Amino acid sequence: MPAATRSTTATVEETAAATAPEGGYAFDNDSPHATEQHRCLAAAHDRITTDALARTGVGPGWDCLEAGAGGGSVARWLARRTAPGGSVLATDVKPAHIPAQAGLEVRRHDIVRDPLPDGAFDLVHSRLVLTHLPERRAVLRRLLRALRPGGHLQLEEFDIDYAPVLLAPDERTRAGYEAFRAAKGRALRAAGADPSWGRTCAEDLRAAGFTAIDPVPHLVPWRADSPGLQLQLHHTYHLRAQLLEHGLTEEELLAARDAMRHPGFRAASCVLYCVQARRPE
Repeated sequence: MPAATRSTTATVEETAAATAPEGGYAFDNDSPHATEQHRCLAAAHDRITTDALARTGVGPGWDCLEAGAGGGSVARWLARRTAPGGSVLATDVKPAHIPAQAGLEVRRHDIVRDPLPDGAFDLVHSRLVLTHLPERRAVLRRLLRALRPGGHLQLEEFDIDYAPVLLAPDERTRAGYEAFRAAKGRALRAAGADPSWGRTCAEDLRAAGFTAIDPVPHLVPWRADSPGLQLQLHHTYHLRAQLLEHGLTEEELLAARDAMRHPGFRAASCVLYCVQARRPE
């Protein structure tokens, strides 16, 4: 990660209350770390997301739902893509980070509890949201009903259980990185997430009634300047309290950061599954 980014992140850690949210989503949008979280996610994954969305044929006149829009980068892309004549509804439980844009409606909305209109959307997209929801299978059924017959759903979800170290500067940094990954998995699961759900979400889509299901795994190499690894490094700050609570030591935390900043470090990414499906005609 560039030095300027490291400095900003460290300042946030020193000045913010580094406490875990009380249950629920681990990456709270009220956190002072949220802006950097959204920046890293967009840099790491927007190209995969938008390339796949383009293959649905989304274009002028389409009505779209972006569920759990986060920083809004995908919702803004959809708003540009569906103009003229289309619409994009971007929802989040804490939507303050989504900027205004023509063709984009932003709404505070809980995808688990708040109603959605039936048969209203040509396309529904959600990235790295349902994995955090214990009610994810019920949410899939709600998203199915929100689509028009023949409408498209696209999800991107992780399997974080695969992300091996390929080359580390030394045993200390290798062990620190592996300990960080293990503690992160425990922290996410304790908050109700299933961080390996990407591996099985296609089966849950089928059970919910979707058809034309196409799961595509994405795996990339990680090095110090990779956006995906910068996101992991950011998580050592964003999730610091949770990581320590779930067994990571201060020394392991520092070793993990040293690993991810070292120019000789190499790892495989987690597997990101991009899954497309359709509501039956």
